[in-house]
Amino acid sequence: MPSRRLTLLGRTAVLACAPYLTLKLLWVLGFDIGVVDPDRFGRAVWIAANAFTFLLDAIAAAVAHTLTRPNGRRAPAWLLLLPLWTASGLLVPLITGVVGGSLAGLVTGARNPMGSDDLIAPWVFGVVYGGFLVEGVTLLGAFAVYAHQRWGGLLRAPLGGLADTGTRTAQRIFLAPAAVLLAALGSVHVLWGAGSALGVDAAEATAGTVISSASDWSQGLLLLLAAAGLLLLLLPRLTPGLRVRWPLAAVWTGGGTAFACGGCMWLVRAVTDGFSPGAPAVSGGLPGLVGALELCVGLTVLCAGAFTLGELTADVRGNARRRMIVERPGTRTYT
Repeated sequence: MPSRRLTLLGRTAVLACAPYLTLKLLWVLGFDIGVVDPDRFGRAVWIAANAFTFLLDAIAAAVAHTLTRPNGRRAPAWLLLLPLWTASGLLVPLITGVVGGSLAGLVTGARNPMGSDDLIAPWVFGVVYGGFLVEGVTLLGAFAVYAHQRWGGLLRAPLGGLADTGTRTAQRIFLAPAAVLLAALGSVHVLWGAGSALGVDAAEATAGTVISSASDWSQGLLLLLAAAGLLLLLLPRLTPGLRVRWPLAAVWTGGGTAFACGGCMWLVRAVTDGFSPGAPAVSGGLPGLVGALELCVGLTVLCAGAFTLGELTADVRGNARRRMIVERPGTRTYT
């Protein structure tokens, strides 16, 4: 049975999705509430983009609801982990970027683009990002409670006590370069956040805002954190007493950021650009290369994580069954 804390967090996350879902549904149905310039994009592209983002948040609400159900722990792991990983990769950098950028704008006096009325009315940003803030905190909080209820033995285990899974050697071949690539991509984002125009054309550099700078800082630091966590998981002898949950949380969040906030957003912009001649061209050069590499490294982390979770949870279940046999009264055991 889910705990009261899990139920409260999950239900709050479902409620936090309601404002965004309502706005998106109204926009899909043709009610341009809060939209200042509805003709900036083609109607077909506008409807498709809003229907897609509506679907994403509806999935997040459905997952949050599933976490609170009595049979939630029996749900297939991949059915919950994939959308939650993607949601982590979207919500964490979004929240930290918007909050950090807004605070930086207040301190420095820099113009906050969310206060402009070029496309969306300012009140829409407050509703949407306020909902995202509550949704991110409660959804990820509910998942943390759920994960410790379902996989607590694995998460609390020290790195030095992890079983040497059958694919560990093969994973090192792919994940060691992935860690280096994450560190390199994170460094590029940090440079952009600090104001560098490395590989960025003049128009994009001029269009940068306090929010985009904070977002680059956020993405860069999360990718660097993922690289460090990945190395700790690959080389457990470095910190054998460290609990698995800490480096795993770093890889989970940073890898999800690379995949969802970096690679998938780059892919969506590229596809949208192809179907909408009037839309701004997708970034090329170094920004385009960074987006493509983030998509690739995110998929690599996803595949490795799926293999590792399957192997380690199978090992934990096997150990539990063996303990039950040994501890059962009157049972004859063999060693």
